[in-house]
Amino acid sequence: MRTTLHGARVGLRPTVPADIPALAAIRAKPEVYARWRGGEDLVAAVAEDLAEPDTETLAVVHEGAVVGMIQWSAETDPDYRHASIDIYLDPAVHGRGLGTDAVRTLARHLVRDHGHHRIVIDPAADNAAAIRAYGKAGFRPVGVMRRYERGHDGTWHDGLLMDLLAEELTD
Repeated sequence: MRTTLHGARVGLRPTVPADIPALAAIRAKPEVYARWRGGEDLVAAVAEDLAEPDTETLAVVHEGAVVGMIQWSAETDPDYRHASIDIYLDPAVHGRGLGTDAVRTLARHLVRDHGHHRIVIDPAADNAAAIRAYGKAGFRPVGVMRRYERGHDGTWHDGLLMDLLAEELTD
């Protein structure tokens, strides 16, 4: 993708190497690091994320500044085709509706421009703020994935699978 997507409050543009320091600084914030981790070298972790061959990464831009990253990938088997989204934002901009706007903007793009009929997102089951934000974009809980991911403390934590069908996309 080489174009910028425009939401009501955010822009989503392809990431570039110059975004890595800002994204690493966001990932280093405790609220983000607890969910995304990345080891001791967050610059390398972000660079690795941006280089994933089957994942499209976009910088979330608000008022001219990079405030986070959103990414998507697709299951290409025709019988299971769908897209998935992941996002993190700087905690300094939480609670302003930017996450909902970013997710809704990307979902709209995936439905309209890529023809996806279904999109999934999988926040931690205890991440109430993320779940609320995704719900505002039209995502619905599908079910709890028990012991879905290992936390930074080494224990397993539940995830919530949420999905959005094309006809449920809110504007």
